[in-house]
Amino acid sequence: MQAVRLFQGYLWHPKELPLDPKALLPGEVEGARLLLDEVPPPTPFFQDGTPTHTQRFYQLTLLVLTEKPPEALEPLAERVAKGVEPLLQALPPGVGWLLLEDLRPL
Repeated sequence: MQAVRLFQGYLWHPKELPLDPKALLPGEVEGARLLLDEVPPPTPFFQDGTPTHTQRFYQLTLLVLTEKPPEALEPLAERVAKGVEPLLQALPPGVGWLLLEDLRPL
């Protein structure tokens, strides 16, 4: 049995926005565990030049425990993507996110 990361990315919001993303997102999506850990900004600026220090950042990871090799988890990753997309889209205004498929063992 191994932990395989299906998706990894970031979620962020303005520091002045009183928000607990763990209360807004489920702990599981389509059988994959959804983990959120507050982290420092990964870069000093967004692509548009806005400083990231004005935001709170969270590392967002979706993972599964499995005996299958990561390459065999593509169908599951597709289901998880379809399940998590509406949840992220429904977050309050001002919340940004970036989530990329990963498919690697932890």
